[in-house]
Amino acid sequence: MPDFESVRVDELPGGTLLDVREDYEWEAGHAQGALHIPMDQLPTRLSELDPDVDLLVVCRTGGRSARATSWLVDQGYSAMNVLGGMDAWLEAGRPLVSENGHQPTVL
Repeated sequence: MPDFESVRVDELPGGTLLDVREDYEWEAGHAQGALHIPMDQLPTRLSELDPDVDLLVVCRTGGRSARATSWLVDQGYSAMNVLGGMDAWLEAGRPLVSENGHQPTVL
């Protein structure tokens, strides 16, 4: 049993949506207002996260974000894994924006 909570896209509480996908995935499509820190950069960019704000951690399908969520909880942060990731976000019809000038999509 994981040492963190998970939440469905249609039940997201307030907090900071933290996208831990790679740069090319982020550029193709992401949730507006999300904070982007690729998973492998979390240890060196931890100071960018507010320890007093809940983190909703997302990747493409939920695997990387589950690992990142577990690590963040171990560091003392309040974090929840977004089940199904950005694939579930897209399926739920939630809006996306892109950074590459193309129609936003999930890679």
